[in-house]
Amino acid sequence: MPLSALLVKHFGWRGACAAYAAIQILISLPLHAFVLPGIGTVRADAKPSGGTPEAPAPQTLTSARRTRAFLLLATVLTLGAVTASMIGVHLLTLLQARGLDLAAAVALGALVGPSQVGARVVEMAFGRHYHPIWTMVASVALVAGGMILLVVGFPILALALALYGAGNGIGSIAKGTLPLALFGPFGYASLMGRLAMPSLLAQALSPSIGAILIEWGGQDAALGLLAGLACLNIVLVGVLWMTSLPTRRQ
Repeated sequence: MPLSALLVKHFGWRGACAAYAAIQILISLPLHAFVLPGIGTVRADAKPSGGTPEAPAPQTLTSARRTRAFLLLATVLTLGAVTASMIGVHLLTLLQARGLDLAAAVALGALVGPSQVGARVVEMAFGRHYHPIWTMVASVALVAGGMILLVVGFPILALALALYGAGNGIGSIAKGTLPLALFGPFGYASLMGRLAMPSLLAQALSPSIGAILIEWGGQDAALGLLAGLACLNIVLVGVLWMTSLPTRRQ
């Protein structure tokens, strides 16, 4: 975010986009082409190293519970993608509408990244001791807490953004580990693809919807919507937990 602000200041938004495009072509593309191993170099029967933690034990859900859990999880991930996408694109606009200048907004917005990383480190240290559903519970609760603090105008904006960043950070872990714990490893790749499709569509559409909402209703309307979606996600994760609870007791 500070780099984006610097590029926009000196080169304009078109220049900033051109700079990021150059990074993709000159750095990311050569890394993919010449550094990352090809598909042919990975053996189909390769086993993880001894230091890799074991995957959660697969859960056996009945057909009805499996369908219900899938729909609930897909909805949770989609609503989370809406929030992350809108905040990622419009955060500076929302902060400036709170009366901050661009430099202060960038400084506060830059807290999201370290909060994400810090929360992931904590989850990696302790996550193996509990079911991944609790990582998802913590994720949606932290995101909702951050959004609510932004809506009510909590004076310490850094705390609101830190809570949001932490929740978003561990949410990226939960969306990989929770499906494995609920549905097991068989068909995991195709399952993740089906879960990702609505999230990616929502992620693509949300910035435009957010811009229209901010234009018509102001930043309070946008933040109110995000806070409502975040609170709804808490309810949905609770229902998901209840759906999977009998299976995990077996």
